[in-house]
Amino acid sequence: MEIRDRIIDGAAELFRTYGIRAVTMDSLAGHLGMSKRTIYENFSDKDELLVGVLRNMAEKQRELVLRVLEESDNSVVAIFRLLEINMVHFQDMSPAFQADLKKYHKDVLMDRSEKCEMPDYKVNMLLIERGIKEKLFRRNISPDLVNRGLYLMIRSMIDQDLFPYDQFTRKDIVKNLFINYLRGIATDEGMELINKLDSKF
Repeated sequence: MEIRDRIIDGAAELFRTYGIRAVTMDSLAGHLGMSKRTIYENFSDKDELLVGVLRNMAEKQRELVLRVLEESDNSVVAIFRLLEINMVHFQDMSPAFQADLKKYHKDVLMDRSEKCEMPDYKVNMLLIERGIKEKLFRRNISPDLVNRGLYLMIRSMIDQDLFPYDQFTRKDIVKNLFINYLRGIATDEGMELINKLDSKF
């Protein structure tokens, strides 16, 4: 593994566990067992490192979507499988990470969003487009708009201001918002499959 990739992986682990603000270049260097100078030789500052982490996370999510889509019988099965995987991911993520991302690094991400290519709307839209071809989702929907709506709901799951952790479980949010959204775009055949999978979710 290249040093740059090792730094990104280490930073991602610490960011998800403790939040962005709590992680310093010193603590990252100690975690990785390397000098702070080595980190600065690869990243000019923490903001550049954060962009690298987010870009890496986006690429891993893209690979996950493509793999699950290829391995699944249809798009609805793929979506529920991705929901299960991401639920585990969200449970392991510190609330501080999302809070820091929202509060302190919005400008950084806005300025560098083209470099990050985040979120990757194109790969997730494949799920909706395939569902239409499979006649599980209605033909008269806009795949792009539907996909963006689904993305916003997933992102809102870890928004503590909107859904405080002590009031709502992530599972309840998914079942009440995300899955009901899927029902709204589904055909009769798709609805039957969604209801079946929802009962086991």
